[in-house]
Amino acid sequence: MELVIGTTLAGRYEIIARVGEGGMALVYKALDVLLNRYVAVKVLRQQFVHDEEFVRRFRREAQSAASLSHPNVVSIYDVGQEDEVHYIVMECIDGQNLNEIIKERAPLQSEEAIRIATQICDALDHAHHNHIIHRDIKPHNILIGQNGRVKVTDFGIARAVTSSTITQTGSVVGSVHYFSPEHAKGISTGEKSDLYSLGIVLYQMLTGTLPFLGESPISVALKHLQEPFEEPRELNPSIPQSVENVILKSMRKNPDERYQSAAEMMRDLETVLQPERLRESKVRFVSPNYHYGDHEETRVMPAIRLPYEQDALPSDVQTGASAGRYAEAKGSDYQSESSIGSSSSAANARQSLSRRGSGSAQEGNVQSVQPSPSTAPVQKKWVKPALWISLTLVFLAIMIGVVFYVKSLLAVEEISVPELVNLTESEAKAELEKFKLVLEDPIIRKPQAGVPKGIVFEQSKAPGTKVKEGASIKISVSEGEPAKPLPNLIGQPYDDAVKMLLDMGFDSKRVHRKPVFSDDVPEDSVVTMTPGAGENVDPLKDSVTLEVSKGKESFKMPNLVGSTKAEALAQIESLGLKLKPQDGIIEENSYLPEGQVIKQLPYYPNETVTKGMEVSIYVSSGYPPDAVEYRLQIPVPPKEEGKLSTIEIKYTDARGENMKLEKRKISTTQVFSVDLVVDPRKDGVVSVERDGEYLGAYPVTYVDVKQGTVPIPQIQPSTPTEPTGGAESPPAGSEGESGSEGESAESDNENAQDGEHAGHGG
Repeated sequence: MELVIGTTLAGRYEIIARVGEGGMALVYKALDVLLNRYVAVKVLRQQFVHDEEFVRRFRREAQSAASLSHPNVVSIYDVGQEDEVHYIVMECIDGQNLNEIIKERAPLQSEEAIRIATQICDALDHAHHNHIIHRDIKPHNILIGQNGRVKVTDFGIARAVTSSTITQTGSVVGSVHYFSPEHAKGISTGEKSDLYSLGIVLYQMLTGTLPFLGESPISVALKHLQEPFEEPRELNPSIPQSVENVILKSMRKNPDERYQSAAEMMRDLETVLQPERLRESKVRFVSPNYHYGDHEETRVMPAIRLPYEQDALPSDVQTGASAGRYAEAKGSDYQSESSIGSSSSAANARQSLSRRGSGSAQEGNVQSVQPSPSTAPVQKKWVKPALWISLTLVFLAIMIGVVFYVKSLLAVEEISVPELVNLTESEAKAELEKFKLVLEDPIIRKPQAGVPKGIVFEQSKAPGTKVKEGASIKISVSEGEPAKPLPNLIGQPYDDAVKMLLDMGFDSKRVHRKPVFSDDVPEDSVVTMTPGAGENVDPLKDSVTLEVSKGKESFKMPNLVGSTKAEALAQIESLGLKLKPQDGIIEENSYLPEGQVIKQLPYYPNETVTKGMEVSIYVSSGYPPDAVEYRLQIPVPPKEEGKLSTIEIKYTDARGENMKLEKRKISTTQVFSVDLVVDPRKDGVVSVERDGEYLGAYPVTYVDVKQGTVPIPQIQPSTPTEPTGGAESPPAGSEGESGSEGESAESDNENAQDGEHAGHGG
């Protein structure tokens, strides 16, 4: 449910701004007015508040996540409900989420990526020990504070999804790009699912891309289940093999082949960049990393033997009946051939076996049959002619074979040249070998506009041309886009600058945005660019970073009152503020020292200002002309001579009320000097306390100062014997004065002091 800015939840969380949103909740920055600290408030979306099962599990999981206490886990402070608003109050992190960092700077250096992954692993280990599975590890849920501390958030919220909340506005709850295969199949997920998702996050940090992409969530989920991914070092060769091994192991489709716990993965991460591990061999697995859980994949079956392959038959297949049984066991194809009369099959089998015989039979150890006398002369008549005829026929056959063989050597077959353009270099080589053609050296390599590196863009003979077998074909392979000078993008709106780069052939992933404050460039326009304008770049290989204006930097107006004129001017200049061309510095009389700032306009302290704004300062030119300075000398004795007493002097004059002079310890009578400023509108008065006891207030009027008739204060030490009744002992008069006169003078003095004290709010 979306909250109005300014709303207060639970009487203490004042909503300041909306800072983010997810599939199930909106996130706001708020001020905890009770503890005077900023917090983040996550509010359940409106469409879920009437699902009682969802709300119950949402609150239960939020409370469970609140039990986690770890430096890499965002702390949960409070969970509550107000009307139909269900909310979670958590720690507010001042920084960026990992997704923003990846968009700005990916691929990250291995050291930084491993440091982030190790802290995430530490947080997961703590959660798993507390029986909490995250189920939605992704860069959006990883916060990086300005001090570099990694914080994992959204613990437990993914577990609150019911069957009625599988999708939300067409998107799968949770992030399908970071699903584990078991998560995609909808079966129970555990600790190893979080480690699979962490492997994808590490993959994305080091390559700048995701391992599985698709046109729909379903197609991406199927790729998690069935397809291998492009290995990280193929995208970023600078990744050490030891680091790639961590990714390959954590992203195995079979959970049993992954790390067994977050602690095991963290131990591997902590040593992965040690020098002795950087060149370790690539990790190998027994099973392929695809078809996880697919028990119906195509399998290779053993070949079926035919009846005449007697060498493969068992010995009992020497009779028709046995052959029939064997065929029945082996398959219908064999059965159809073995069903020709049992006697014929048996005879053929015996004849075949007798031909093969044992080793001695093959060497000619065969019994001959002696002809009868009546048949012997007949055989002698036809054997010799038959022998010559056979030899002649064999000789002719051999000669014919030789002729055809020589002809085949002399005749070379013509072949159509295949299409090689748009193939990779290795694919082109394989294609030529398939057609028995030869790749001519050297291969021409040069940049070619619009053709990625390693792709064939030209061949010496056009496709379809007839050539003899073994003919050579020359190919030209692209070295990438030819270098192009960058246009000047400074001052251009960011969207226009990106469009110009895309038109040059840059991929959007190679254009990085870096927000900065700027006093001169309008908001959302380019401030600087790297590389600079005019530098030659390869759009298919190089990246461009654009610093984009966030507008002028805003800050709180400082308090200039009380500082000197020079100090105020230096502070104004350092903040980028300006004095008004007229009335920038105004001097006027005041009771502050000359040259001190007494007022600032038009912005008071703590008001929001930006660089370039104009201000005025008012500087004291000294006291008003009718003001008079006077130094009052007050002799103050201790309470008892020779013993320490604490004396505190306060005064009020034209400069202010109840200002303290000093606090001093004395054991003998000492004179205190008080400098006062009085004028016709404001008299002065000095009050004295001794050991916390109020002794009296002594007025200094403007008239007495002008006439020189200011009375000298008389303060006496306490007498050894305290008067009864709680009344103060009147101070003794000067030596030679009568008791009545002293008493009358003291009474008059007290009345005057009381009147002055009341008049100044003392």
